[in-house]
Amino acid sequence: MQLQRTIHASIRPGDQSGYVAECPQLHIVTQGATLDDVAANLREAFELALEDEELEELGLAPAPVLLVTFELEPAVA
Repeated sequence: MQLQRTIHASIRPGDQSGYVAECPQLHIVTQGATLDDVAANLREAFELALEDEELEELGLAPAPVLLVTFELEPAVA
């Protein structure tokens, strides 16, 4: 079995304010008032989720990379 080197997450604008980050693979959802805040919170949640886990049992290669997609709402004229 080939181990994954990347874990995917997404950041989107919150329903009322701020930003929401989700990583379904690791069951992570976090938020922040700014992009910097939500990115820092996502990184912390990612590290905590993997802290005591055997990466291979999760199908992950050693030192996986977190790949983040940012969702933008198109401006309508």
